[in-house]
Amino acid sequence: MNNDLILLGHGSGGRLSHQLLDELIIPVLSGTAPAGQNDAAILEQLAGQPAYTTDSFVVDPIFFPGGTIGSLAVHGTVNDLAMMGAEPLYLSVGLIIEEGFSKADLERILTDMRQAADQAGVRIVTGDTKVVPRGKADKIFITTSGIGVIKHDIPIHGANAQPGDCIIINGTLGDHGIAVMANREGLNVGTDIRSDSAALNSLVSEIIAVAGHDLHVLRDPTRGGVATTIKEIAQQSAVSVTLREEAIPVTPAVRGVCSILGLDPLFVANEGKLLAFVTPEAADSVLAAMKRHPLGKNAAVIGQVEEVPAGRVRMETVIGGMRAVEMLAGEQLPRIC
Repeated sequence: MNNDLILLGHGSGGRLSHQLLDELIIPVLSGTAPAGQNDAAILEQLAGQPAYTTDSFVVDPIFFPGGTIGSLAVHGTVNDLAMMGAEPLYLSVGLIIEEGFSKADLERILTDMRQAADQAGVRIVTGDTKVVPRGKADKIFITTSGIGVIKHDIPIHGANAQPGDCIIINGTLGDHGIAVMANREGLNVGTDIRSDSAALNSLVSEIIAVAGHDLHVLRDPTRGGVATTIKEIAQQSAVSVTLREEAIPVTPAVRGVCSILGLDPLFVANEGKLLAFVTPEAADSVLAAMKRHPLGKNAAVIGQVEEVPAGRVRMETVIGGMRAVEMLAGEQLPRIC
């Protein structure tokens, strides 16, 4: 028996399962002693309006410049709560592991999850592990659910964009998608492109503190990128949006790779970026607050909300023309998260 690999028996519920949980998964993720392990977590009373989200992660490769599937799973779920203005508190973790997966790789992923959770100030309180036969999965898939609490009365949601709102992004586009794709395909892009994967809840707290009710929408532009996300918001809020191409921050490296591959950075996934729709009166103070935060140094105002026509998004190009911006029609970069 190879003790360095995950076996089907590790998912049987028997002795091997308990060994995997007691010796690796639970100590790394939560440190809960065997006496404290039960079928569900008992949470403390929530002081505010509860928020709940769930997500699944199948990124390929599972290790990429700037992160792993483990850190990505934590960041993605934390950010989904934060985009509702919630303070993330608790996470659950579901692991689906392919037979033959390396225990060393599993430990690396779990360690990254724990570190990401600690940095975001959330606790991993419950979970589940399944093992499937070789060839029935691709190494490891992770499902995470999160619970948070909203402690304010600011209505932050995708249907709340208002005419006149300024649209601010906290940094450069496309870093995650291009980092994952380049690593997956073995592309030598001649530069260090790293994923932007990060937990955004501390940045959101700063934005809420500065903007208050002048903040209308928060959204993280993951799959489908900035273009698809803004189109969704325009449709939800029945407003029009004009973006300014020259204001949109993209690193030269990402822009160069996109140019070579025929990709548009507007449609490339991000995992550490957010879009904030705020009143014009609050835009300068929110932008300044973002730039003071480590995750907002390259923040920029990239567009404005207009009243009509409802659902339209267009781009003012660098040469002064206008072009329509639509949702991503298909899967530009599969298995990006």
